[in-house]
Amino acid sequence: MKQITAFIHHVRSADVIDALREAGYKNISLLDIKGTLKPLGEQELAYSAEAGVVISEVQLSLVCDDNQVDEVTAIIRKTGKIGPNISGWVYV
Repeated sequence: MKQITAFIHHVRSADVIDALREAGYKNISLLDIKGTLKPLGEQELAYSAEAGVVISEVQLSLVCDDNQVDEVTAIIRKTGKIGPNISGWVYV
């Protein structure tokens, strides 16, 4: 068994969940999270309480059999991609 965790943008979360359910995957956990894209410089930190550019994302987690990992990650990557390379992360 493997746990897969993905960080995706809110606008893609419904499509990712629908695609996973259509493929037969259930028991998917979702969390609303905040993340940072790039930290502020040293000078900016002296004048700001923020750590950098903060974005809202969804953390998706599910557990699958070892032989299903490639299929699940492919579904998440295909339906969760929004554009630039920094648009999401998938961990196994």
